[in-house]
Amino acid sequence: MHGEEEKDKGFKVEDRRRFSPEGEARPDLEAREEAPAAQPAPDRAAEAAAPTTAASAQGAEPEINFVTFIVGLSTEALAAMGEMPDPATGKHSRDLRAAQQMIDIIAMLGEKTRGNLDANEKNLMEAILFDLRMKYVEIARPPAR
Repeated sequence: MHGEEEKDKGFKVEDRRRFSPEGEARPDLEAREEAPAAQPAPDRAAEAAAPTTAASAQGAEPEINFVTFIVGLSTEALAAMGEMPDPATGKHSRDLRAAQQMIDIIAMLGEKTRGNLDANEKNLMEAILFDLRMKYVEIARPPAR
């Protein structure tokens, strides 16, 4: 009899994903997650405060996101074109192969992320690629005689 009860009982599946299929935060899970976080254990509170204190002592690091990543890559491309000093040496130097490679990497990221960027990210990506390509053509073009 005991085996039949377990067989009839079945099992329960609970979706614990934080986001709905549309990408929105699920409010039913937010309420459950906020309650434990509101009153952390004393040991966890000390651990949570430590990184903040260390970060403030060293200076706040910029948030790393897609935009800052792309801007960083474009800065490297500009440095390779000699438009700004190399951060390591402080000197202006020109390496057009490295500049072309950085531009190609940014273009590849644009292709691979197509459809996943918001309007601001998409516009920034297009503007950066346009500006870098125009600057590259201007620099790589042989001088007029």
